[in-house]
Amino acid sequence: MARTSDIETAARVLRDGGLVGIPTETVYGLGANAEDPAAVARIFHVKGRPPSHPLIVHIGGAEQLAEWVEEVPATARLLAEHFWPGPLTLVLRRGRRVPLEATGGLETVAVRVPDHPLTLALLSAFGGGVTAPSANRFGSVSPTTSDHVRAELQDAVDFVLDGGPCEVGVESTIVDVTGEIPSILRPGGVSREDLEAVLGYPLAVPTTSSVRVPGQHPSHYAPRARVILVEPEEVIAEAQSAQEHGHQVGVLLPAPFADAPVKAHFVVALPDSMADYARGLYGFLRELDQQGCDLIIASLPPEDGLGLAIANRLRRAAGPRPSPGNARQ
Repeated sequence: MARTSDIETAARVLRDGGLVGIPTETVYGLGANAEDPAAVARIFHVKGRPPSHPLIVHIGGAEQLAEWVEEVPATARLLAEHFWPGPLTLVLRRGRRVPLEATGGLETVAVRVPDHPLTLALLSAFGGGVTAPSANRFGSVSPTTSDHVRAELQDAVDFVLDGGPCEVGVESTIVDVTGEIPSILRPGGVSREDLEAVLGYPLAVPTTSSVRVPGQHPSHYAPRARVILVEPEEVIAEAQSAQEHGHQVGVLLPAPFADAPVKAHFVVALPDSMADYARGLYGFLRELDQQGCDLIIASLPPEDGLGLAIANRLRRAAGPRPSPGNARQ
């Protein structure tokens, strides 16, 4: 775990234009000085991320929001008051402090306050905002431990701040508050139900949006193995058939079927709790890759609470892949 001297080192690296692996409650981020276009550009280079794909600016507190955006509407203030620090990102009109390099050329900016003591201490010591997408190669499985960051990025990251395993395990919920009615652009660590309880009205979760945000790429959060999604009751039979057709099959086995025998190369029995599932999801996918699986059979959880975020990640991990009927080919 990190020490006080590590926070000072990380702050110095950011001031010098370097990249820091930072822990948050969601996933580990690849952080750079949000006001340094060259440092921001280096994030895109290291990740292999398209420059049109915007980044999230992390700040140290809700009271700083007005420094980074053009204006703070009442809806944004209400959501920040209830959910910051926490896994909620707000999309607002860009303020002058934010370079276009950080927004993918857009006049909107995504901002959040992370709920992790080390990163909040780093933001305080650094004295500015930090752009921090997930600390992994673009489109691959997000990191939830410092070891994941080091293994994937190696010496491309200048310093890694070790904050232990991430508590939430999936990225933040992104809410567009630029219009009269907010909408969820990416499900995440704050549930739609919790947002609706605070706002007092239902929120849409559009499948497409004119506002570009992280995580909208057709294939994202993806392991090396191909991911096939089937109905929960079909997981075992589909896995067995694919294994018999020569695949090294990994299975994300739904909790109701935990005691059933499965013919597969490697099986991960999923927890009952959606919070535990979200916390472990990326670790499960990494484990199946490490076990040499070339095909992963999974099903979508119920799409309420954190289940909506998990389902979103699994759909992106599956990406524009062949239908389940082709899994055996």
